Amino acid sequence: MSQEIKDVMNIRDIKITDLSANPAPLGLMGFGMTTVLLNIHNAGFYPMNAMILSMGIFYGGLAQVIAGIMEWKKGNTFGTTAFTSYGLFWLSLVGIVLLPKSPEYTGLVTDSFAFAAYLFMWGVFTLFMFIGTLKGSKALSVVFLALAVLFFLLAAGNYLDSAGILTIAGYEGIFTGLAAIYTALGQVLNEAYGRKIVPL
Repeated sequence: MSQEIKDVMNIRDIKITDLSANPAPLGLMGFGMTTVLLNIHNAGFYPMNAMILSMGIFYGGLAQVIAGIMEWKKGNTFGTTAFTSYGLFWLSLVGIVLLPKSPEYTGLVTDSFAFAAYLFMWGVFTLFMFIGTLKGSKALSVVFLALAVLFFLLAAGNYLDSAGILTIAGYEGIFTGLAAIYTALGQVLNEAYGRKIVPL
């Protein structure tokens, strides 16, 4: 056995530099823009339409799942869980809206109580994820706390059949989405300029 091979076999620690891109801004933008557009509807400015559903499938849904897979590759358990889960949230929400439109599934319309339970469980999940953000940036903590409040407001509004609570949730949801967009663009711009120009 040559000395070179022996030297290679004796190496115990190998450091690999990760040159892959940060997927978090993609996930945050997919979440943020879709959330703003849906909650403009919740606030009463326009009805549910194909624009919202398409954003839910492609940007809020698929883009976040892709970001979650990219976070998995980077070894980020929190990012993987968050982005993949919320991407699938958007896809499931579109399913809840669209499935009953099909003649075969007209009997599967989700009533207010069931929809409230769905939103409440997402609120519980988000509240626990918020605890995980406390070791990270304040901007990300704001996003998750605002999102938990949004889910609980939407759950209450559906459970109580209250248009007033749902309107308040709409405005709170717009704030939540804008907070996510701010966090995403802050990460992109800070990386592009190589210094902190957007406080996070």
